[in-house]
Amino acid sequence: MTQPTRVSRRSFVVAGVGAALALGAGGTAHARGRSPFGRYGSPSARLDERTLYVHPGGLGDHTTVQAAVNAASGSGHTLVIAPGTYRETVAVSAARTELTWLGASEEARDVVIVYDNANGTQKPDGSGPYGTTGSATTTVQADGFTARDITFANDWLRADHPGITGTQAVAIKVQGDRSAFLHCRFLGHQDTLYADSVALTAFARQYFAHCYVEGDVDFVFGRATAVFEHCHFRTLVRTDLAGAPYGFVFAPSTAVANPRGYLVTSSRVTSEAPDAYYKLARPWVPGSDPTARPMLTVRETRLGAGIDAVEPYTNMSATYPWQSQRFAEYRDSGPGAEITVPANRPQLTRAEAASHTRRTYLGDWAPWSREGC
Repeated sequence: MTQPTRVSRRSFVVAGVGAALALGAGGTAHARGRSPFGRYGSPSARLDERTLYVHPGGLGDHTTVQAAVNAASGSGHTLVIAPGTYRETVAVSAARTELTWLGASEEARDVVIVYDNANGTQKPDGSGPYGTTGSATTTVQADGFTARDITFANDWLRADHPGITGTQAVAIKVQGDRSAFLHCRFLGHQDTLYADSVALTAFARQYFAHCYVEGDVDFVFGRATAVFEHCHFRTLVRTDLAGAPYGFVFAPSTAVANPRGYLVTSSRVTSEAPDAYYKLARPWVPGSDPTARPMLTVRETRLGAGIDAVEPYTNMSATYPWQSQRFAEYRDSGPGAEITVPANRPQLTRAEAASHTRRTYLGDWAPWSREGC
């Protein structure tokens, strides 16, 4: 399989943003009177008193996303974020509930929140490395968070830092219950999307619809109850490895008491890498929760040739074999879904599949009912 030329992570992250910046940054589009905030109003014509506007060139209430988050104290605020690349880390505390972020252009490529910390990156104060959690470009702990039409990225590259062995670099860590991401992109390499919860006993529900996620090692991971619907997962080429496997798409760490882990439905997995160079998943049983029993169901999803159809699952640790976890598939398609060794591909029956739906996973919360979902 011919491998495409790989554009550098930083140039790829900002692709398309330059043109969009003309909306409100003094460019032609703004000169014609078009608002950098699209149909979402402006500081002089707010949607309501709880709407704040972010613009990198100063045409909004704030020039950074974190400044706007800080100003949105309490519950029920909306941030309208103008096109631009926001190079910063952002943290949403648990107190800022029911917060909504809207990409003003309604195109996720135009609004990029990105930084480049990794697990092994040393903190400026000399206190040690950030660790995996600390590497996150964006961290969301609040319940009721919604993001639409935004790119979350971590553009740290292994090749730029050969001396760092802690190569996990999180684009976003989501811990809150009822967190919804609609038409968003998540860009990174290792540990791109951390779908988690605030505690072992907190079964946070999260919903990702019409999203794009890319990476290489465990790039969708954590212990949340998460539904991925109509999403595109893309595995990347690795130049630092000579052979397979390059990595793993999913690494759930579901708490044993949680009856629902990750559900992937009506989605697709494609690859830049050679055929069969990726595993679909491996279970993560972290040291902080040795009783975890990871759960992943992939149903009615197309698996491209990049997935190893013979052995799609593998162990992270021999102590916790994947066969003892809650992994299953149902009516998947594509070359990566071909069942050549039945023992390696546990399948749900039709009756079992009836309990693996977005409604059974998310209960009384129905985020798909929102406009455009």
